Formats: sequence, structure tokens, C-alpha cells
Amino acid sequence: MTSQTLPEKTAPVCLPRIAFLGMGWIGRRRLESLVNAKAAEVVAIIDPIPEQLEKTRLLAPDAAYVESLEEFALNDLDGVVISTPSALHATQTISALGRGCAVFCQKPLGRNAQEVSTMIEAARSVDRLLGVDLSYRHLRGSQAIRELIRAGALGDVFAADLVFHNAYGPDKPWFYDPALSGGGCVIDLGIHLVDLALWMLDTEVLKVAGRVLAAGKPLQGPPTSQVEDYASAVLSCASGAQLQLACSWRLHAGRDAIIEARFYGTRGGAALLNVNGSFTEFRAEHFTGTRSEVLIEPPDEWGGRALLAWVQELAKSPHYNPEIERQINVAEVLDAIYGRPSAAPLLSSDRP
Repeated sequence: MTSQTLPEKTAPVCLPRIAFLGMGWIGRRRLESLVNAKAAEVVAIIDPIPEQLEKTRLLAPDAAYVESLEEFALNDLDGVVISTPSALHATQTISALGRGCAVFCQKPLGRNAQEVSTMIEAARSVDRLLGVDLSYRHLRGSQAIRELIRAGALGDVFAADLVFHNAYGPDKPWFYDPALSGGGCVIDLGIHLVDLALWMLDTEVLKVAGRVLAAGKPLQGPPTSQVEDYASAVLSCASGAQLQLACSWRLHAGRDAIIEARFYGTRGGAALLNVNGSFTEFRAEHFTGTRSEVLIEPPDEWGGRALLAWVQELAKSPHYNPEIERQINVAEVLDAIYGRPSAAPLLSSDRP
């Protein structure tokens, strides 16, 4: 295929010029949110599957449509949004960063802490913004609870219960191959719980005791040929809080999903709760003794907010933001739950 150049810039242009790499369901949803918000100029759509490209033409008719990242120079781009399978994230992110582009990557950023650390070091070395699509931070309910915690309304938060049970499993075969995915429900769903709690509490995990199962039986050692469909863990934090986590695929829970994050402090409690088994609708509540106050009710169009926040930050500055380094500890926690070696000497695991 012949090399393509990006459309020439029109003057004046103030919006970041963005390429999308990977046009599966998530990629198309994120593209749609960006187009609807008119927050960036979408100049390239990249996917090796022609059928995937065709599905997006109405969303970005003026973009260049190509099948690989190497088909045109990236030096006229401000950023790349990566929504490809997990095994490709590290190489594609590092390639785009090395060619001068900021990157917004679908979660997980990498399949393990070593990959995540390498990607973050690449962003730091070229001084380019790196973001990851951990969207539950951007729920209005999550942000309301975080403000309560920061304001001291809950007192000292000493415990949290975190749950993400999905009545369905992923529909792509690569999710079930540990070499491609990095693991099962923990890296798919549990990562949201870990990131959300550490962001809420502004802390790090120091110790992990975890258990992973497949079809009801414990997996011994890191996943190599089979991924887990149920996991539980206890995380001990530097703040003194203890977090209890559970996540699963295909659990018989009587509803499509159970997604909850409950926080307990010396002065009060708070909870983020999905409504009626929904994957998208959430309520936030504040507890004092036996009283409950609703903070946030649906609806809340939150799915694309992580990307929009990254684009807004990119419009202000393309430079490296050390906030991304929090993802190293998140990845170390997942490694410890899986029982695989971690890059963090201080993070210990009690998993047999």
C-alpha cells in the first residue's frame, strides 16, 4: 500500500490533531465521543481490518483511512488514541511516542508492571503526554465521593469493599490467551477497582493477598495457558486502609453486572453503586450512621470523559505528566494478585 500523508493543516487550527489506532467497539465509541464533543481534529483512522475502517467513515469522513501506523509520517500529529488488543499496547505506544506523538491508550496500559514501567519511561524520555483509559474515575459519582474524602467528611478511611462482577465474558478470543491479554477478569475488570480506589484515597498498595480461580478451581502460579474468571484479594495500603476486592466473568449474580465501591471512614461512609445491574448507570451515596444521602443519580454520559480530559490536557501542553506513574503501582498490584514477580521491591504478595 502506498504511503499516505495527513491532510494539510487549515489555518487557524487550535484543536489537537489526533489519529485513532484500532476500530473495535471501544475505539468506535471513543471516536464518537470525541467527534461529538468537537474537542479535536480527527485526521487518521488506522486498522488492519478493512471492515472495521468502513464502520467509522461516517464519523470522520475527512480523515485518512489506512491499515497500519507506518503508512504515513506522524510528525504532523499531536496524539494517537490506541484501542488495540493488550499485547500490542507497549510496542505501539512506544513507537508513537518515539515519533513525537502523545498517546492515550486503552486499559490495561501494559500486561504487567515491567511493560507499564517501560512505556512510562519512554514517555518521560521524550517528554510526551501519556494517558490511559480508566474511565470510572470520570463518573460524577466517583468525583463526588473523592471530594467528600478530600474534605474529611468520612474522617480517616480505613476500609473499602470493591466489586466488579460481569455476567458475561469477553467476546474476543484473545482475551482468553494469557500471552495476549496478560490475564483474565483481574486485568480486565479488577484494574478499574484498584485504580479507582488508589485515586480516591491518594495512596499506594504495599501488600497483597490474592486468590484467582478458573471454573471454580484455583490457578497455581501466574496464568500461562488459562485465565481466571474469578478473583479476590486483600490490599494493604500506605494510608493504613485495607481494601477488599472481588471481580469475575460469567458469575451467577442474578443481573448483568454488580459494580460497587464502598468506602468506610471514622466519620462516615460512601458508596458508588451501579443501578439495576446496569453497566453505565451509577448512583453515589453518603452514609452517616444509619442515614443515607444520595449524592448523584443517573443519567451521566461518562464513557468518553477520560479521553476528553486527555485531549483537553494535550491542548494545553503535550509534555509528560508524572500522574501516569500511579499506573506502575496499579500494575504491581495485579502482578501480585497473579503471583508473578513485580518490579516493586516493597510490594509483597501472600499468594501461595
